[in-house]
Amino acid sequence: MPGIGRGGRRYAALSTAALLMATAAACGSGSGSTNGPITIGISLPLSGPVADASKPAYEGYKVWVEQINAEGGLLGRQVELKVLDDGFDQNTVVSNYNRLISQDRVDLLLGTFSSKLNLPASSVAERNKMLYVEPSGGAEEIFTRGYEYLFFAQPSTSLDLPEQFVNYIASLPADQRPRTAAYPTQDDPNTDVTIEEFRERLTELGVESVYNEKYAPETVNFDPIASAIARENPDLVIHGAVAANDGAGLVKALQKQDFSPDMMFQTNAPSLVGSYPQAVGEANTEGVFTTTAWSPESTYQGNAEFVKAYTESYGSPPTDDAANAYTAAQVLGEAVEQVGSLDQTALADWLHSHPVSTIVGSLRWDERGVPEGDMLLAQWQQGNLEFILPEGQQTVPEAVNPKPGWS
Repeated sequence: MPGIGRGGRRYAALSTAALLMATAAACGSGSGSTNGPITIGISLPLSGPVADASKPAYEGYKVWVEQINAEGGLLGRQVELKVLDDGFDQNTVVSNYNRLISQDRVDLLLGTFSSKLNLPASSVAERNKMLYVEPSGGAEEIFTRGYEYLFFAQPSTSLDLPEQFVNYIASLPADQRPRTAAYPTQDDPNTDVTIEEFRERLTELGVESVYNEKYAPETVNFDPIASAIARENPDLVIHGAVAANDGAGLVKALQKQDFSPDMMFQTNAPSLVGSYPQAVGEANTEGVFTTTAWSPESTYQGNAEFVKAYTESYGSPPTDDAANAYTAAQVLGEAVEQVGSLDQTALADWLHSHPVSTIVGSLRWDERGVPEGDMLLAQWQQGNLEFILPEGQQTVPEAVNPKPGWS
């Protein structure tokens, strides 16, 4: 039975009294109360190297809470977020989720940011048999552990992220394809998988790898990396960036080297429509590719309302990270409404057997919690993040190729 979204969220036959009885009988409810608010626990890297990307995710969660509470909450109860800062540290994120479950006794969980953090955090949730819907963190290793309570709230995982860009390269005439490529990447479970998949698939198309190195998450000086790339003079740079900090850091370092590749793809960073252009200079965004899970222009149910609400609350349009968090909350909320309780096993079972309508389309999961869908290929053109592929989602007729030089 398909998910029905926020508009038709309640079983009409259930009275308020019946809802309260169902909640009282639920397993996994942290507070044990059926009268107070439903508390959702989250750990996020609100400080540290990816705080610029994590902050919009937090805001996406908050927009969903405001909307759901305006409609009466979940199971007739208002919803509150309990959010802890993990500073992008794996040990801290584990401590935070343990605290949220055992000390704060939250009723539900939502995921954190990046594969690096979601990998250990999801293990905490699984040990405690609590549903864990993550907004980001598509590394393949997250989904190879046989977890039953884990679900990813994007259309596809890191292994599938290169598909649309590789398809674009394959569609080009032979004399317009890149001949060589460099693959710098932050050492992160998410980007590691994605960049290796890029390298393998582009090598199959005849693109020679001339640079393939990882850098530490705390890296702030990208000059040595840029110098090494410039010496190899690749036609294409595929950069595994986690946030605007490292995305912009490499661009600025390449500018110092006076090296501008004909084509450039970066993960994550270019989708930060507010901070990325500010960090690299709007003119220097031109022609940069990325992949996103979501488009502000899409016509999926509830998307226009989300964009409007977020923009009104925070003064700028939402980013991909904000939309991913909102989507994860949609998935969690729909499962609770459809099951009619906070029973964690029942929630996971329901998601394994039902699709959910979200702002990124209808999501359905396999037994691993891996979604079945397609990402979007985007490119910065004339100060806007436009969409190139797949067909039917384009906002511009063609891609910019080659990329203009830096300004």
